[in-house]
Amino acid sequence: MNSRELRWLFAVMLSLGLALLLTGLPLPDVINPWRPAWVPLTLFYWCIALPERVGVLGAWVVGILLDVMHGSLLGQHALGLAFVAFVAVRYHQRIRVYPPIQQAMVVGFLVLLYEAWMLVIYNTMGSRLYSLMFLFSALTSAVLWPWLFVVLRDLRRKAMT
Repeated sequence: MNSRELRWLFAVMLSLGLALLLTGLPLPDVINPWRPAWVPLTLFYWCIALPERVGVLGAWVVGILLDVMHGSLLGQHALGLAFVAFVAVRYHQRIRVYPPIQQAMVVGFLVLLYEAWMLVIYNTMGSRLYSLMFLFSALTSAVLWPWLFVVLRDLRRKAMT
């Protein structure tokens, strides 16, 4: 691996590690349903920015790490993140040319599907019972998308030069 490849790999791992840390950050019960889906957002960005390097397999690995971190059913987050990565990689050329507001709507819808999947699994398994307020994170994720996009784009540009 040359230094350029190591830099983009470090940028991806750093941002996903930070997203995992932000996901594990304890929040009060009142605010917790509004927590942005940091990992799917970050993974979505890298899948549309570098679809030849970050894809479904990487999403699966990050999902397994998220499963272990949450102590949830092994593969639950992995399957949800693999779905997000599949859609992002499949349609990356279209999504990249959308204006930020339209990208935010796509991201919000994907996060809504991801969170709905988590809600169904959590409630079916009975490990935790969540209400539909759990889906509010899709709204906050969509609102934060334009800013996260700019931050990660700048990180990618610095890592690729």
